Amino acid sequence: MAMTPEEFHAYALAAADPDGRLPLARMTGWDISPFEQDGLRTNPLRPPVLPEPARHGEDPADCSSCRNRDAGLWLNENWRLTRVGGVGVPLVLMLHSRDHYDFEDLPDELAAEFGLLSARIARHVKALPGITRSHVYRISDGGAHLHVWFFARPEGQGQLFGSWLVIWDDLLPEYPADLADADAETVVDALIASHGGHRPTS
Repeated sequence: MAMTPEEFHAYALAAADPDGRLPLARMTGWDISPFEQDGLRTNPLRPPVLPEPARHGEDPADCSSCRNRDAGLWLNENWRLTRVGGVGVPLVLMLHSRDHYDFEDLPDELAAEFGLLSARIARHVKALPGITRSHVYRISDGGAHLHVWFFARPEGQGQLFGSWLVIWDDLLPEYPADLADADAETVVDALIASHGGHRPTS
């Protein structure tokens, strides 16, 4: 049985210093870390907050993803694909369910399509010139409506390997939008050929 929130907090706090700061993560010692360990410190570990605050879109009536169910670069009956702007890596795409589901709530038929569709999007992102990997992230603490991120890792940039990519993305200067738009269109062309679907008509 998992620890209660209070037990987990007490267990973690036992490893912290008197100010409640945990030791630096092992990841900060990796040669791909964007930060030097000297002078870096963690924030104090805060106690649990229960009940947790509601995520955006817990109520479908207030969900911006539901309001935008017909918007994006690509659509089919169940899914839509958008490009995230203002990022530092060459391309970040987001796959959304058109109807209001969280990942755990997907009906089996949609879950099966999600797996195939995600693999195809990742394959098409990786096929772009100058891109060597497509990182796929599902992080659901901010929004209740299913959304999955596809990050294009630029070729040859070894410091951007692995789980630090999203941090580097936040540090890098904004990638030129015209180049990202062109790459996104290439992915959409390939996705229509491999999976069907269409560009929005309006």
